[in-house]
Amino acid sequence: MSTRNNLLIAGCYAGTLVLGMILGPKFQKENSNSRNGTFIPFLTGGRDGKVEKVISLIRDNYVDPVNVDSLQDLTINELLKNLDPHSAYLPPVDARLFSEDLEGNYNGIGIEYHLLNDTLLVTGVNKNGPAAKAGLSEGDRVIQIDGNNIAGKDITNKKIVELIRGRRGTAVRLTIRRAGLKAYKTVSVIRDKISVSSIDVAYLLTKDVGYVKISRFGAHTDDDFIAELERLKKEGMKSLVLDLRENGGGYLSAATALSDQFLGEKKLIVYTRGAHEPRTDYFATPEGKFEKGKLVVLINENTASASEIVAGAVQDLDRGTIVGRRSFGKGLVQEQFNFGDGSALNLTVARYYTPSGRSIQRPYDEGPGPYFEEVWNRHKNGELNSDRKHLMDSLYKKGRIYKTASGRLMYGGGGIMPDVYVPIDTLGYNEMYFALNAKGVLNDFLYNSLIREHAPDSLDEFVKTFTLSPGHYQQILALASAKGIKYNPGLFKVAERHINIDMKAMLARYYFGELGFYKVLNSTDNVVSRSLALLK
Repeated sequence: MSTRNNLLIAGCYAGTLVLGMILGPKFQKENSNSRNGTFIPFLTGGRDGKVEKVISLIRDNYVDPVNVDSLQDLTINELLKNLDPHSAYLPPVDARLFSEDLEGNYNGIGIEYHLLNDTLLVTGVNKNGPAAKAGLSEGDRVIQIDGNNIAGKDITNKKIVELIRGRRGTAVRLTIRRAGLKAYKTVSVIRDKISVSSIDVAYLLTKDVGYVKISRFGAHTDDDFIAELERLKKEGMKSLVLDLRENGGGYLSAATALSDQFLGEKKLIVYTRGAHEPRTDYFATPEGKFEKGKLVVLINENTASASEIVAGAVQDLDRGTIVGRRSFGKGLVQEQFNFGDGSALNLTVARYYTPSGRSIQRPYDEGPGPYFEEVWNRHKNGELNSDRKHLMDSLYKKGRIYKTASGRLMYGGGGIMPDVYVPIDTLGYNEMYFALNAKGVLNDFLYNSLIREHAPDSLDEFVKTFTLSPGHYQQILALASAKGIKYNPGLFKVAERHINIDMKAMLARYYFGELGFYKVLNSTDNVVSRSLALLK
């Protein structure tokens, strides 16, 4: 029996050997001619192994050269498409720029610029920055950066930032064209740490009403705000207009710290909760610097995330009045996970809820619908009949409507619905106006002509008296014609008011910085004027 078993085993081995000798060359030939290579790792590896193997095969066998890193990024982005719209993969450059913007400092040269006809025009120079020390001045046109031509190229702001920023202490060479000089001039600027305030502008709208504009919530927003708040108080401020329009968010900690300045001790500011994150409550401390004065918060459709935390807390706790248009509706908390190559993953880990329990996050694929917004606005105006009031009661029970601390009803279908709604002023924003902007006519006119005519001494006098003349409008029309824009007298006449405001604001920015820019815009802003009326 033992001998028979041994002979059977030996026969199997011999058969396998013969089969291998016959089929081996065939498989070897197929393998060497195959663009796919061996399939064994696909059978033995996990999902991660499959992804890496496919990328490896493409890198080693594809007919054309391929950037393998871009394939890895694509794979990650494809995965993230199955999640929420705000979870995102950031390549190394994007991750660095994202972090620098929120941290409020970066290594650069300290200039403000505008892209004019694919040319970088210097519109502002930090007085104590590296560019000023190297001799750059407003009005210089940058032709090259470290030998890279940017004039006449399809250059983007992102590309310019990548070229100008770099390691502290390193030099960047700028080739510039300056008015009055025939030859180009090359300037070497040593990069240094540049600190940028989180506050766009802060000044008094009236003798006792302050205005503070914040466009992002960074690492130093709270400290910057306190400094400006104390200055405005010394100048006589009693009430405050906080402008969070166009504020896309930032650090959660910065939003809670700013909210703390307005709320009494132990007031709930916001809480967060996720499938893997237990509920975390954020409370106000006794350190608030503006807990008593009248407060108005301005929001619009681009007010999102961290800025909605502030608006939601102020509204829920009846601390102030929200004015403007409904906010974006991004009630998600992202945590950044860094990879070893400088890239990062911003992954949504929780939702945040206002003190009354509202989740501000809109549905990813749809809003609450115009019908409900119409009902809501009519409800606030006292125009609903008994049937519609029954609908409001039903929505309240379903969690679509919430109550403030004093019992006022609030909309909870996504975003922050303002207490005072101010519709956008669309009159004058027509085809002619958009064409002039899209083809750079207004920018050309401003930087090629208008700034050479005016050198105002006083900002207040400029705000009161400056206006475009009929001759200025004729120059604009001549530039428009040269760029193929068809003249429509009726549309142009209606758009003149907005053209005048735009030119005035940008000219004020050129000579007086952000203070000049916002003073001009706010002087004709319906939302600001409505806020001042409320504060009276």
